[in-house]
Amino acid sequence: MRTLYFDCFSGISGDMVIGALIDAGADPVQMEEELKKLNMDEEYNLSWGKVVKNGITSTKFDVILTSKSDQTHEHSHSHEHEHSDGHSHSHEHEHSHGHEQSLGHEHNHSHVPHTHHGSRTYKQIVEAINEANFNESVANMSLAIFKKIGEAEGHIHGLPLEKVHFHEVGAVDSIIDIIGAAILIDQLGIESVQSSAIPTGSGHIHIDHGIYPVPAPATLEILKGVPIASNDIRSELATPTGAAIAAVLAGNFGSLPSMTVESIGYGAGSKTFENHPNVLRVIIGETQ
Repeated sequence: MRTLYFDCFSGISGDMVIGALIDAGADPVQMEEELKKLNMDEEYNLSWGKVVKNGITSTKFDVILTSKSDQTHEHSHSHEHEHSDGHSHSHEHEHSHGHEQSLGHEHNHSHVPHTHHGSRTYKQIVEAINEANFNESVANMSLAIFKKIGEAEGHIHGLPLEKVHFHEVGAVDSIIDIIGAAILIDQLGIESVQSSAIPTGSGHIHIDHGIYPVPAPATLEILKGVPIASNDIRSELATPTGAAIAAVLAGNFGSLPSMTVESIGYGAGSKTFENHPNVLRVIIGETQ
């Protein structure tokens, strides 16, 4: 059985998942074409390229919002994306330092309040997926992941699923990260997904409701029933999107299963740590 294993030794986020899958051999150009079915492509540009994280060559994936998307959201990421347009090795250190300063691609997206047209309701996202004519596997994976996030947000804020209207669910980059990951997993012919326990990090983060402990409330709610790995890194390692991808898709959480390894990919996160690379490793191979 063709199996994908998420090795989350430095956490997991949506952009890390896509970067790792591209690094493992998935075709980002085909993904980009498929995503056009959402009729949102005027709102963003996609960027991917090689970076080096603490000695590990990995792939960094970014969703860069355009002027047709919301201006506030774009502005909050201008620092991070100023080096993200190239695909060459010459940018690798600029990438690392730029991302180190910016607190993280998905981190900012997840926690900057958006009340303007850049955010979408859970219901709008479901309609967009259903109308896009993705194949059944991609649609089912995407809908299940969004439902997981929507239910977590609804539970925390005391709202029914249909009324959930939050940036965590609605930001353009989260939509691209989740549906893009589903497209690449389908493209790679993955039949089962497994994952390590999820390290969430520690410390505190600023979200629109104030200062909260790590993991953020939505992330912790999403990870109910999922093994969480202890970790003393004072940073947010698992984002709501990354947590939901693992929680929904992984049928088993534990150590690397017995497998014949076919490909390995490293997806770069947005942070830089002193003692270990901020990357997600994916391992694809045949299990019995």
